[in-house]
Amino acid sequence: MSIVLRAAATPSAPGLLLRPWRAGDVEALLAAYQDPVLRRWTRNPVNTLADARAFLRRSRQGWAADRRFSFAVLEPTPDGERLVAHVLLKEVAPGRPYAEVGYWTAAPARGRGVAPRAVGAVSDWAFARFAATGLTRLELLHQVDNPASCRVAEKSGYVFQEVLPARPPFPRDGHRHVRSRP
Repeated sequence: MSIVLRAAATPSAPGLLLRPWRAGDVEALLAAYQDPVLRRWTRNPVNTLADARAFLRRSRQGWAADRRFSFAVLEPTPDGERLVAHVLLKEVAPGRPYAEVGYWTAAPARGRGVAPRAVGAVSDWAFARFAATGLTRLELLHQVDNPASCRVAEKSGYVFQEVLPARPPFPRDGHRHVRSRP
């Protein structure tokens, strides 16, 4: 998997590198999931080394199937790169006009514009990569009690569409935000 995306730097934040997850990301993945805020919003927490390996295996399988594209989002540091987020494009299928984008942001990166830039980069890539297969719409879903995700959606060009009723495993109603192909 040689897909590498970039999100431009801002006056207050460095550029971002988005790439498929690698086996060497296990420790950074485990560290990110120690955050109670991230754990609150995720359906499949990464608690153990086995969980992290399963996450990475599912990521590789999704790429191989050409249906689920999971990106590690990294920012440069003096010592190399640091994991700051994850963006996922899922439910991609030929002839299907929509797919879903999901994401999380590591605790040290929150509030710095990482998520909107990373979600925007994956969204732009998705429309370019899958336009010929009929992709015309991306959806970003989140629970109503997660206002930070509303802000990320808006900053990423996703327009609020509707309130969705709660459905397992989500205990609360949700918001659907939509971004259409330009």
